[in-house]
Amino acid sequence: MPTSSNAVFEALDSFRIETPSWGYADTGTRFGKFHQPAAAIDLDDKLADAAHVHRLTACCPTVATHVLWDFAPGTDAATVASKAGVLGIAIGSINPNLFQDQIYKLGSVGSPFETARDQALAHIIDCIKLGQVTGSKAVSLWFADGTNYPGQDNIRARKHRFEAALKEAHGHLSKEQILLVEYKPFEPAFYQTDLADWGMALLMAKKAGPQAKVLVDTGHHYLSQNIEQIVAWLLDEDMLGGFHFNDRRYADDDLTLGSIDPYQIFRIFHEIHLFAQERGGKYPAIEYMIDQSHNLKPKIEAMIQTVCTAQELYAKAALVDHAALLQAQKKGNIVDAEMCLKKAFNTDVSAALAEWRKSKGLDGDPLAAHRASAYAEKAAAERSKRRQELGIATEHSYA
Repeated sequence: MPTSSNAVFEALDSFRIETPSWGYADTGTRFGKFHQPAAAIDLDDKLADAAHVHRLTACCPTVATHVLWDFAPGTDAATVASKAGVLGIAIGSINPNLFQDQIYKLGSVGSPFETARDQALAHIIDCIKLGQVTGSKAVSLWFADGTNYPGQDNIRARKHRFEAALKEAHGHLSKEQILLVEYKPFEPAFYQTDLADWGMALLMAKKAGPQAKVLVDTGHHYLSQNIEQIVAWLLDEDMLGGFHFNDRRYADDDLTLGSIDPYQIFRIFHEIHLFAQERGGKYPAIEYMIDQSHNLKPKIEAMIQTVCTAQELYAKAALVDHAALLQAQKKGNIVDAEMCLKKAFNTDVSAALAEWRKSKGLDGDPLAAHRASAYAEKAAAERSKRRQELGIATEHSYA
């Protein structure tokens, strides 16, 4: 088994995970929204909160943005990037909104209506250009497209519309940019979703062009699916572009990472470490991103909890003894092979994590440091006052 502290330090030194702007703002479900006084009001607040999390964890240098929610008409993207830079972070993935406008009732790039397809494609291209201004590398595409009833639309025709749109969008990428194609088995389309699984996303990415890869959202799978097998296949095909990390009890619940099944996330990270080890320590370029909606937990606390869990599981996965694992596999020794994974997963890396943080000038416990800073209390006071000035009516159920 690799030396614990050395392996943990080496793993954490290279691990970066992106936080989402929408995870800092008031969000809810289709049934309602529960407000928090410290929740971000605007993009400036979101950038400040993301920078605060990065200062405490040293592994979140970028923040994902959702264009419709973060870039109001007339917003100067260069100014936004500059504000982020002053705070010590940068704009990360650009996420188009292809599901909220009324014109997308029957789909975006897969819609039977040309006007809807044209608007969706123009929006994607605008987001690509926005990324070029902000210095963002990734444009992350999630589509709510699909149909709810048999016969509602031609399934193959919708596939062809997708292919044409993504190929056109790919042509607008700079050499540094990538398109990340996400998939989801259902919701909001319940008869057929146009990009329902990783195979469909893989084919669509290959049709789009060489700078398109697949994005794996850990919540976008049926409960019995083996996500690490999907990850292993995409790695082997050089088609894994990124993740949206969360956890779920049933479907796409967007719960904090590892709150339900931390072993699954460990196994995913193990596949990535193993892939790199088999290639002389060369890791693939993967965009690690969080996609969570913290409706009940305090926003920043939940984000810190997720980031720390990601660091912990990534570090544990780096402790797997690959030499012993290979020997057990060659001998068909199933018990010993499985125990190679279990031994690493059950290793307590908390002391090594705290030591690594202190070596970076950080508090060994980011959550405790956040609470001691009174950042949330100060933000709540300032933002509550600003909500009153702006006439934003809210009823806070708790602080």
